[in-house]
Amino acid sequence: MDRLLIRGGRRLNGEVTISGAKNAALPELCAALLTAEPVRLANVPRLQDVNTMLALLRNMGVAVERPAAQPEELTLDASRVTSPEAPYELVKTMRASILALGPLLARFGEATVSLPGGCAIGSRPVDQHILGLQAMGAKISVEHGYILARAERLKGARIVTDMITVTGTENLLMAATLARGESVIENAAQEPEVADLAEMLIAMGAKIEGHGTSRIAVQGVDRLHGVTHRIVPDRIEAGTFLCAAAATGGDVLLRDARADHLEAVIDKLREAGAKIEAGSADGSGWIRIGSDGRLKAVSFRTAEYPAFPTDMQAQFMALDCIAEGTSRVLETIFENRLMHVNELKRLGANIAIDGHVAVVEGVRKLSGATVMATDLRASASLVIAGLVADGQTAVDRIYHLDRGYDRIEDKLRALGADIERVKA
Repeated sequence: MDRLLIRGGRRLNGEVTISGAKNAALPELCAALLTAEPVRLANVPRLQDVNTMLALLRNMGVAVERPAAQPEELTLDASRVTSPEAPYELVKTMRASILALGPLLARFGEATVSLPGGCAIGSRPVDQHILGLQAMGAKISVEHGYILARAERLKGARIVTDMITVTGTENLLMAATLARGESVIENAAQEPEVADLAEMLIAMGAKIEGHGTSRIAVQGVDRLHGVTHRIVPDRIEAGTFLCAAAATGGDVLLRDARADHLEAVIDKLREAGAKIEAGSADGSGWIRIGSDGRLKAVSFRTAEYPAFPTDMQAQFMALDCIAEGTSRVLETIFENRLMHVNELKRLGANIAIDGHVAVVEGVRKLSGATVMATDLRASASLVIAGLVADGQTAVDRIYHLDRGYDRIEDKLRALGADIERVKA
């Protein structure tokens, strides 16, 4: 098992290119199931979750080409799907496997998908996926840990989800593209990754309006065709590097980064005292961050997009740990997403938890220690803390990190960090 060794105290300086978004890549890989023609994806991040999804698709009979010389490009051919099934052995390692349900049901009229297992950061039920597909005419039962879904052809319906769900919106959106008639998804997730999926589907021949808002309308078509699509940059990776640069007092330019997808995070960084510029050049965006002196503590509350993202809560908390003053962090999305607090405290952070609120009193110095990652974004917060801590920090269980960050230690090292991956 690998671990990261970080010797803190170095400012981050230079340029880093942001990879494609994990949370766009996973549904867009599943979208290949909607057509018998080739789907070509560019800017695919090199992540464990992507590898898991590719293994799942190959298990169904999808042909996958990934050139060794260009690992960020993929071609998928779902013309010969032999088994519309997502088995437990693959689904148990990644909840996003549920995204195969809608496309399989829409194109093949049947799907057998294992129920996802539990998640360290809290429960993320799939009942909204099931209720939405049932509203579209699917016959669904849950037997022996599997969702069994059947439908001769899905029918358009008005679906009002009880809660905002990103994967639920994506599943229903993909299913609706091949349904008969119009579907309307109310209370839809507005995340940029949902909008990017919709743009890909439109390029495949789907008729979609309202993506990026809380109401998405889909007019079903008889078939979709192949497409070449470039995955949107990962706003959470970009936000993580912004926090790391700010924490270390560095000056970093992020290339292929979308400031318009990170407005809530950028506003809070500016409130803390960071200097941020953004723009676009040659068809892609860029963000530059710099900071002089100690930043100010900033309170924030997580909520659905376009508010402050729960996926940035841990990283920003690491920044608050060494900022001047006291901040309050309210987590509203996941009930167990404060597990990184005890690990940050091992590094000398001063944090108290009251329910879903963390009260962070900034300290001038953190001290290196051995810490353990509990989930993906918690891993990133510990890396940021290690970058500013005195001495050496060892981060264990970094397989969490590999699920969502493309070669993060290489990118940080190129910015001047003293960081290496070693065998534990």
